[in-house]
Amino acid sequence: MTRLLFSALLFLLAIGCKKDKTNHYDLAITNAQIIDLEDGIVEQKNIYITNGKIEAVDACIFKADSIIDATGKYVLPGFWDNHIHLRGGDSLISNNKNFLKLFIANGITTVRDAGGDLTHEVMKWKSQIAKEEMVGPTIFTAGPKIDGPDGSWAGSLEVESETDVINALDSLEALNVDFVKIYDSRISPENYIHSIEEAKKRGFTVSGHMPFTVTLDETINAGMDGIEHLYYIMKGCASNEIEVTDKLNKGEMGFWGAMPALMEGYADSTAQKTFTKLKSNNVFVVPTLHIGKTLSYLDEVDHSKDEYLKYMGSGLIQTYQGRIQSALNSSEEARANRKNLDAFFGELAYDLNNAGVQLLAGSDSGAFNSYTYPGISLHKELQAMVKNGISPLHALRTSTVNGAEFLGKTEGYGNISKGKVSDIVILDANPLEDIKNTEKIFTVIKGTQVFSKSQLEQLLQNAVMD
Repeated sequence: MTRLLFSALLFLLAIGCKKDKTNHYDLAITNAQIIDLEDGIVEQKNIYITNGKIEAVDACIFKADSIIDATGKYVLPGFWDNHIHLRGGDSLISNNKNFLKLFIANGITTVRDAGGDLTHEVMKWKSQIAKEEMVGPTIFTAGPKIDGPDGSWAGSLEVESETDVINALDSLEALNVDFVKIYDSRISPENYIHSIEEAKKRGFTVSGHMPFTVTLDETINAGMDGIEHLYYIMKGCASNEIEVTDKLNKGEMGFWGAMPALMEGYADSTAQKTFTKLKSNNVFVVPTLHIGKTLSYLDEVDHSKDEYLKYMGSGLIQTYQGRIQSALNSSEEARANRKNLDAFFGELAYDLNNAGVQLLAGSDSGAFNSYTYPGISLHKELQAMVKNGISPLHALRTSTVNGAEFLGKTEGYGNISKGKVSDIVILDANPLEDIKNTEKIFTVIKGTQVFSKSQLEQLLQNAVMD
C-alpha cells in the first residue's frame, strides 16, 4: 500500500469516529482477527475496553493506557465450560480452589458448576472472582443437587414428598443459586416431575439427569431446560422406550441393563420426532463426549503419565479409584457395551447438532470423574465434537454462545461487541481451521485482568500440587 493511500485510509477511518475528541480507553486490542461465532466470518478490527466492558469494536483513532498488538492473532469470547463439579468434601477444598487457575490458564472465563457439596466455599469464590480479588472464571452454580432419599452424591437435597420439594427449592432460593440441577439416583418419578415444574414456576433454569422411570417426553413437557448427558436422549430416541420404562418401574431391569436394549431399539423416525421436540421446546443437551470416551477406556489406557495429574493432588486422585476399579472389574461384555455406547453417543451428538438441537460443551471435570481434568478437558470436548463430524464453528458455539443463551446471560456474554463483558481469549492460530488451535492461547482477558502467555504459564506452575 502506498504512503498516500495509507494516509487516505486513516483519514476515512478517523472521520467515521467522533470528531470532537480522540477516544480514550483502558485497553486496546489492535489488529485483531475477530471470529464471529454466528457465521464464522473473520474480520480485522480493534477492540476497546474500559472498566471490564467492551466499549467499541471498530478502527477509530484512540488513546489507551495499554495496548495489545494482536496482529496475526485470532480473537473470540472467553470459553465456557458448561458442566463442571466443585465437590469432594472439606478435605478437597484446596484442590477445588486450585482448579480455578486451570480454567483461566486454558482460556475458560466462565464455568457452570452442575452441583456439589462445597456450596458455601463456591459462593465465596464466586464473589471474590466477581470483585477480581481472586483469579478464576465467573461461576454459575446449582449449589446442591436435588435427589431422592439416600442419594448418590454428598450434600444433595433429598426429597420424598411434595413438601420436601418445596423446602428444597426454598433452600436453593435462599442460597441464591443460578440454576437448579436434578439428579436421578433415588428420586421418584413423581417428585422428579414436580421438582421441574415447581422450579420453573419460580423462574429457575433447570437441568439434570432423568430417571429411567420416566420418559423423555414427560421430562420435556414438565419444562426441563437442559439434559445432562446422552443416556436420556438415547432413551427418547428408542422405539421401545415405553416398554423399557415399564420394566424399570417394575424392577425387572436396571439402568445399565437398559442400555443395550435402548441402543438396539433406536429408530430414526422416533429420533427425528424427539429432535424436533427438543428443538421446538428450546431444550439444550450436554453431550459430555470426552469423559464418556475416557471412562469407557479406563481398562485400556494408562493415565499415569498424564500431564495434568500434577495439578490434581493426591487426595483428589484417590477419588478416581472408584470408577477405575469398576472398569477393571467389569465383565468383557460390560466393557464392550460401554465402548459401543461411546461410539453411539458420538453419532447421536452429530445427529442432534444436524437437527438444530442446541448443544452445550461441558467437560464434567471434577473429583470422582477419573482423568477428566479441569481446564484442558473443555478443549478435548470440543475436539471430540469435531472428530464426530460437528464443524469447528458449531463446536465453538456450544461453549460460549450456547452457554450464555442457556443461562439467559446474552446481554453480557456470547460475542465480541459493544457492551459485553470483556472476557476474551486471543489465540495464536485459527480454531476454525483446526479445532486444536483453541489450545494455542496467546492472552486471556478476564474483565480488567490481562494474562499474557508467560503469566498463564506461571498460573500453571503455581497450580502444581503435592
